[in-house]
Amino acid sequence: MDINELKNKFQELMEKVSDKKTLADLELKFLGRRGEINDLLKKIKDLAAEEKIAGGKLINDLKKEIEQKIIIKKKDLLVAGQDLIKRIDVTAPGSRVVSGHLHPRTQVLRKIEEIFISLGFSVIEGPEVETQWYNFEALNIPKDHPARDMQDTFYVKNPAGQEDLVLRTHTSPNQVRFMEKNNPPLRIIVPGKVFRNEATDATHDFQFYQVEGLMVDKHISVANFKAVMEEFFKRLYGPGAKIRLRPSYFPFTEPSFEVDLFCVFCQGKGCRLCSNTGWIEIAGAGMVNQFVFESAGYVRNEWQGFAFGIGFERIVMAKHKISDIRLFSSGDMRFLKQF
Repeated sequence: MDINELKNKFQELMEKVSDKKTLADLELKFLGRRGEINDLLKKIKDLAAEEKIAGGKLINDLKKEIEQKIIIKKKDLLVAGQDLIKRIDVTAPGSRVVSGHLHPRTQVLRKIEEIFISLGFSVIEGPEVETQWYNFEALNIPKDHPARDMQDTFYVKNPAGQEDLVLRTHTSPNQVRFMEKNNPPLRIIVPGKVFRNEATDATHDFQFYQVEGLMVDKHISVANFKAVMEEFFKRLYGPGAKIRLRPSYFPFTEPSFEVDLFCVFCQGKGCRLCSNTGWIEIAGAGMVNQFVFESAGYVRNEWQGFAFGIGFERIVMAKHKISDIRLFSSGDMRFLKQF
């Protein structure tokens, strides 16, 4: 039993103590129930009778010495902590904590969802990797349709060896997916990312977001659609927002039309974003083709409804007066920190 060796060991460790936790660990190591001192006390029974009294006294003296030094160290650390507090100028201005914030797309998407939910619509989701049947055929786009050419669509090899899958070119497949499992009347929107194999410019990108909408009931008309769209854009941009409908063509709607938003950048005078027309093409829409209802398992001519696909980035661009769609995916913090 080398008491001096244990004493030196304690002193060496004590000199390294600089905080309360380290001191507490040291106290437990030497004075704890399974500590060094108790280990020595257990060994006294193995000593000769004449050595037990002297050995016990030496161990108790060491124990008292360690206890005393630990008490003194605790006081020293307490004083040092108080001195540190005194040196802090509580009147000095604090440092700003840098925190993250939502992407401008996310901010506007949440507002869009809030508006449509207040109008009685439900928000649903669907897969980004889609079968060709849901993405094309169920929407009245046959295999020889130009939109299915490789220059427009990203095809994905099917690992099961069946027909190749596609990265969805629009969120419209979710019309059929939802109607297969739900009966009218129904109102839904489907926000999500879509992909097009095309060149990028200030108003086009190869991946972007759409907000698909669908409303089905017995007596839905174009008037219902126009009323919903006007109310939506007025809540989003303010009471002065104006839209117009232009005749167009989509295989899955009949009649079909484009929805244009009065350009907030130039106030109708003409600019690069609106191609000097005073209007921004913001959505494609129309009355749901009865072929789509049949694809979902509905009886032809039993239901009527409208569908629309809003170019989501263009809504964000118009709301925040952003002139280039590519900024959203650039990762440029100088741009993102503005929102």
